[in-house]
Amino acid sequence: MSRLAPLLCLLATTASSRVPDFSREILPILSDNCFQCHGTDAKARKGELRLDVEADAKRVKDGVAAIKPGNADASEAIKRIVSTDKDEHMPPAKSHKNVTPAQLELLKQWINGGAKWGQHWAFTRIEKPKTGNGIDDFVAAKLKEHGLAFSPEAAPETLCRRLYLDLVGLPPTPQEVAEFVKVANGTAKAYETLVDKLLSDPRHGERWVWEWLDASRYADTNGYQGDLERTAWPWRDWVIKAINDNLPYDQFTVWQLAGDLLPNATKEQKLATAFVRNHMINGEGGRIAEENRIEYLFDQVETVGTVWLGLTFQCTRCHDHKFDPLTMVDYYSMMAFFNATQVDGGGRSGQTAPVLDMSTPTEEAKSQQAQQRVNQIAKEVEAFELKKWPRPEGKGLEESEAAKLPGNLPATLAKTVPSKRGVDALLESINYFKDKDKAYVAVLQKLLNAVRQRDAAKSNITKVMVMEERKEGPRDTFLLVKGAYDNVTTTKASMATPAKLPPMPANAPRNRLGLAQWLVSRDNPLTARVTVNRYWQSFFGTGLVKTAEDFGLQGERPVHMDLLDWLAADFMDHGWDVKRLLKMIVTSRTYRQAGGAKSEELRAKSGEQALQNPGELYALRASLYAQFPRFRMPSFMLRDQALAISGLLSPKVGGPAVKPYQPDGIWEEATFGKVKYTPDTGDALYRRSLYTFWRRIVGPTMFFDTAPRQFCVVKATRTNTPLQALVTMNETTYVEAARAMAQRLLLDASLKDDTARLTQAWRLATARAPKAGEVTTMLTSLQKLKAKFAADAEGAKTLLGVGDSKRDEHLNATEHAAWTSLCLMVLNLDEVLTKE
Repeated sequence: MSRLAPLLCLLATTASSRVPDFSREILPILSDNCFQCHGTDAKARKGELRLDVEADAKRVKDGVAAIKPGNADASEAIKRIVSTDKDEHMPPAKSHKNVTPAQLELLKQWINGGAKWGQHWAFTRIEKPKTGNGIDDFVAAKLKEHGLAFSPEAAPETLCRRLYLDLVGLPPTPQEVAEFVKVANGTAKAYETLVDKLLSDPRHGERWVWEWLDASRYADTNGYQGDLERTAWPWRDWVIKAINDNLPYDQFTVWQLAGDLLPNATKEQKLATAFVRNHMINGEGGRIAEENRIEYLFDQVETVGTVWLGLTFQCTRCHDHKFDPLTMVDYYSMMAFFNATQVDGGGRSGQTAPVLDMSTPTEEAKSQQAQQRVNQIAKEVEAFELKKWPRPEGKGLEESEAAKLPGNLPATLAKTVPSKRGVDALLESINYFKDKDKAYVAVLQKLLNAVRQRDAAKSNITKVMVMEERKEGPRDTFLLVKGAYDNVTTTKASMATPAKLPPMPANAPRNRLGLAQWLVSRDNPLTARVTVNRYWQSFFGTGLVKTAEDFGLQGERPVHMDLLDWLAADFMDHGWDVKRLLKMIVTSRTYRQAGGAKSEELRAKSGEQALQNPGELYALRASLYAQFPRFRMPSFMLRDQALAISGLLSPKVGGPAVKPYQPDGIWEEATFGKVKYTPDTGDALYRRSLYTFWRRIVGPTMFFDTAPRQFCVVKATRTNTPLQALVTMNETTYVEAARAMAQRLLLDASLKDDTARLTQAWRLATARAPKAGEVTTMLTSLQKLKAKFAADAEGAKTLLGVGDSKRDEHLNATEHAAWTSLCLMVLNLDEVLTKE
């Protein structure tokens, strides 16, 4: 249960005679304390007792019932909880679980009130609540329950920066802020106009693709010890395009899980299925192909279970779930949907079949030119062979003296025209004739070189791993003992969705397409809830359900249940329109509030006397959205922000991954010296973070609190350690960005003095003008820095030499170094690193 639950209960007015709600108050107690031994998992079940099923929990056996409706004292479950006999007390001491006095009282009240059963909230059908119409209605009602109210609207400058960071992932320019402030004047129209502008900005897709890359475990290598490189960036670019095009989320889902199975599937729809193939690939020597294949299937099932259902499916790979109504049969029935593709688990290359040709016009042209060269030389070889081995008109070489040649040569010469001979066949001919016919060998060598060039051109063609069904039909799927590929049971699983969730329609295709359509059907109770929760999480730092990866019984119940259901129902009812959902969130009063007030101010405003701990007070207000949450931006956005503020950021969209700065030796250490990291140069160093080459066994070093991209992650961690400050103050990109920012200020002729330059620096980084005290403090620091570098010319030279971009040598080195250090300080201000 939520740690805020006691606080909410403390502030809520309740009567002792109230019957507790099963789903909200009783089920979490039973799940936490009882289901591990008395739940879904038959193998772990004790005493043949189930407390997750109403009939079993209330069944009378030998005159005893675990739960006797209307009589808590006669209920065996209550007797065991209060028993002082260590052999009878429940939960047992070895479980390290304990029913608190408050929880015991709730259980008693519930049983005495009739023990009315219910269903876990996340498994109930999504319906729009009858009370409330819009985000602010639900938030305001919850605030009112606790004597709270919305905070005032944030300042226009703050709102402008917040919107830019949230919708395009980059800070606004001072000009963009000024334009918004000028027309805002408290009007909703100006704000809505800005929202629409940013939602249609091409950079919007670049901002919102990141979380999807984390969820889809996207990377540029396969992982494991070999960690061979793969080509997946065309899929990444497709996702950016799909987001910008506002592809409805239901279609976004279907295309990625089963685009290849759609009628007359387009190349784009087939490409979308690369989502499923983003898993790691083990190409290490000695690996068994079937073992690999089964592991890929596990990944695919668990990724779908997390991304769309918000359930911990991995728990049912080896046994029935101990808390949620999921079984091993459910797991392998889901796996059966993916056990019908051509993927065989073999191959030691970066790409394994099936693959989709995504060649660029340049690659196609090179390949065609290479093939034309092969055809041209092949004609020379064919003419030479006609002279060398004459034969009757219309007959092949098998009717000539060539038939008497040793080894495979007769078959090669007789059955394969020169233009279709491969490297091995040509090498065999060259080796045999090298001392017998130098003229023939010369023309063969010419053809061999052309064939090698053609093969190289073909191998360089961009290919992406995608999904494709087996022509021979789906494989049989059987349950595996402890998930071991070679320990197969006789229990067969057919393609089916979890039994405790609404079933697939009878006429739905039993394949991945049917599964994808079921996931986004109106009857599915999870997908819409899980999806809108993650979008909310991206804006507010945490979701309405904090456990974004777990909507099961062990997940945290949302404080704003009605709001979540309203958003989910509205999302589906309006065609799964993502941009509409985002606009609705950012135009709400809930989003537009000011944030970050001090705890003393909060207490004074709300008059909450029951909560004296400032941390508890802030947590309560944050959970109820009485203010906008204030938290550090993700590391990918911090890097992009620094590049944008400095003027270095490249606007280029899409294409192969790039390699920005990285300390020497990182890749070499991880790959035992087999792979060396060579940073790019020029424009590629300043691309947005999402284009950074991602090696699975050792991710980009400039990012912290990011997903490892080895498995599906839908909720990024957020920590606060000194190591992060070491990155933002010392990593090459940040230092170079500070240097470029300083140069930008010093070369701006409109900035006449240091005060003007500092004001502009502040506007670039924070979207507001500095306060008088901030100006004084920073100018004092600037003078100290100037004195420092005036006395240390070598130090100034070293600092100004960081990074690949060229500095304007006309600038005074001392001045430039001092401003570089000052700009680095500005880039590391708490306000700059934080979204407010």
